[in-house]
Amino acid sequence: MLKQNLALLAIVAALAAAPLFIHRNGGAEFGGADNRAQNLITEIRPDYQPWFTPIWEPPSGEVASLLFSLQAALGAGLIGFYFGRRSARGDRQEKADKTKSVAKRAA
Repeated sequence: MLKQNLALLAIVAALAAAPLFIHRNGGAEFGGADNRAQNLITEIRPDYQPWFTPIWEPPSGEVASLLFSLQAALGAGLIGFYFGRRSARGDRQEKADKTKSVAKRAA
């Protein structure tokens, strides 16, 4: 069991470290679809003016990434909470049904 856990830990560490070594000399920066779309629109129609402007723009890419991660974690937490409650409700109902059937047999 310990060997299996250590092997899984090594695999997780390798997967976490792999992106650091892939393209390390390429100088590639992670860019989102928004930047690509904006560049393409500017290339096609240089005189294009956006309809809306952001109310607040994060001071750096790291802050934007943090906010995106927090949003994803909150969403995953809410979905997990919903399915956990739904599963517990089914378990409670099943337990109540068993209790009723035992009570009927005893009567």
